[in-house]
Amino acid sequence: MTAPLTRAEKTRRTRRRMLDAAARLFVERGWTGATVEDIARAAEVGVQTVYFTFGTKRALLGEVLDTAIAGDADPAATLDRPWAREVVAEPAPAAQLARQAAGARRVLERAAPVLEVVRTAATAEPELAALWRTNLEQRHTVQLHFAHALTAKAAETALTAETALTVKAGETGAPDEPGGPLRDGHDARSAADIMFTVLGPETYGLLVTTQGWSPDRWEHWAADLLTRQLLP
Repeated sequence: MTAPLTRAEKTRRTRRRMLDAAARLFVERGWTGATVEDIARAAEVGVQTVYFTFGTKRALLGEVLDTAIAGDADPAATLDRPWAREVVAEPAPAAQLARQAAGARRVLERAAPVLEVVRTAATAEPELAALWRTNLEQRHTVQLHFAHALTAKAAETALTAETALTVKAGETGAPDEPGGPLRDGHDARSAADIMFTVLGPETYGLLVTTQGWSPDRWEHWAADLLTRQLLP
């Protein structure tokens, strides 16, 4: 016989139902159209249960967004997740960019519709404008971390190549200082700006949602574009 659910498990499942219902209704109806009453009805709970659990409608949307980005209820930050650690640990610059595009694709397949709800509502709702600004800052922080890793790898690759050329030519002494390791003199911050733009939900939405690209096609395009823009 199946053991009865614990109180904690019942609470977890109820919270999950509310988040799933909210995510679906926010995407279908937008911020204004999806009322707390509708969300409660879809989740088969009372309105007060929604407020007791999340406090406000804005907090509910914030948790929906966090869950969509993470893919689970684990509160671990993006940079602490395995895929982000693998991006940083990847030794080859081009392979790092490919991993970034793959990771962004997985996140955006889940989160792009919810991000679009926040973005469109932010122009008229101050509390959602703050949520959108926070998301922008968090995404740029992640890309800046990746960009610092890329710059260090590209510098090491350039120095190794410079040393090899020096040895091959039979020269003595230290090689000349190489130029900037990234294309067109980009530093980590401007590289992060490019990553932030190419791998953002706005670009993904235009190509995948509006123009009908497959996520796979977008991922390969993004990786190729980043490689062409950032690597020598």
